[in-house]
Amino acid sequence: MIILEFKAKGQESQYSAIDEAIRTVKFIRNSCIRLWLDNKGTGKSDLSRYSKILAKEFPFANELNSTARQAASERAWSSIVRFYDNCQKKVPGKKGFPRFQKLARSVEYKKSGWKLSPDKKSITFTDKKGIGKLKLKGTWDLWRFDKKQINRVRIVKRADGYYVQFCVAVNVKEEVEHTGEMVGLDVGIKEFYTDSNGHSEPNPRFYRKGEKRLKFYQRRVSRKKKGSSNRKKAVNRLSRQHLKISRQRQEHAKRLARCVIRSRSVGFAESNDLVAYVRAACRRQDLRVKNLVKNHCLAKSINDAGWYQFRKWLEHFGTKFDRITVAVNPAYTSQNCSECGEVVKKSLSTRTHVCECGCELDRDHNAAINIRNRAISTTGHVGTWIINPNASGDLASTVLDSGQVQQVESMNEESPRLMTGECQPIS
Repeated sequence: MIILEFKAKGQESQYSAIDEAIRTVKFIRNSCIRLWLDNKGTGKSDLSRYSKILAKEFPFANELNSTARQAASERAWSSIVRFYDNCQKKVPGKKGFPRFQKLARSVEYKKSGWKLSPDKKSITFTDKKGIGKLKLKGTWDLWRFDKKQINRVRIVKRADGYYVQFCVAVNVKEEVEHTGEMVGLDVGIKEFYTDSNGHSEPNPRFYRKGEKRLKFYQRRVSRKKKGSSNRKKAVNRLSRQHLKISRQRQEHAKRLARCVIRSRSVGFAESNDLVAYVRAACRRQDLRVKNLVKNHCLAKSINDAGWYQFRKWLEHFGTKFDRITVAVNPAYTSQNCSECGEVVKKSLSTRTHVCECGCELDRDHNAAINIRNRAISTTGHVGTWIINPNASGDLASTVLDSGQVQQVESMNEESPRLMTGECQPIS
């Protein structure tokens, strides 16, 4: 499954119709949440039926395509299911209780409500919202895929315009020869990651570099009168700058993840059959990012690193190229010696690991070796793909039906540059 995204070009009246459709989706979703709150035992089918009732009661809801209304009710149910799952798993802290949506950015259609042109360079939305025909601008070759492969179509509103996304059912797996190479990764703030081979990738710090420009646009917003058109323009410029930084961070994580899966380190031609990383450094529920960012000295740098995006792309490319990705327990990976296993206590300010056995390595390099060794003890010999259930590590699932919805929900989208072989999901 892949996501193809195109910039949508149309008239102002069409953009207004898209905004109206998005508001209708928000209304249906929030109404379904209210129904669930007021009626104990409400299920998914009840929410789907309620979307039909809303269409009969409100003319503006009836103007939206029926599949788009169903998708809106499914959004409400997905938030409810996520809350139930977090309660059953006893996730510490807030469980994500479903809330009413204030800002919506997309409307989603299923198999009906839209029609592609024969050359697949434009799309026409056929419901009564009046969106009409939109031109598609992009480099993806949509004509390569049959219309039957397109499961859903989504219109997304961003700071720099409107986009049309196509969810295409296609096999993205590629055959790559196994090499038996294994690598461990230790992510951090000073260096984005350091692998077990000693290679380190610098942290680009996109937010830090763009902070001066962000402050400039933020000052311009604060000087404008609230509710004025000039303030809206200033807010849009600020949003565009934030969007630029977000895209830079996303593309950086994507490029590095592909290079790690396909090569031993950036610049090498060999591929890695096993990639191990610290579970606590890349997984939200293990890392407790909300707790880490309470440290005001490191909060900005932690948020700017983008560890979780990097982990998601590692798992995506691991699935695509049929490679093992393993998240290991982070306990004592920095303290234990990678040579003899002795505990060498050190503070965060100590950047060099020195052991009595004669091992002297960079702190992150030593941790990366320990991460790789733990992954090997978890998965067994890579060549035979043996899983050891008694080992002290967690095998990260890279299967779409594994139940880790949050890990794969946006990882089906790839940059057009990936299709050309360069090292580089729905948001």
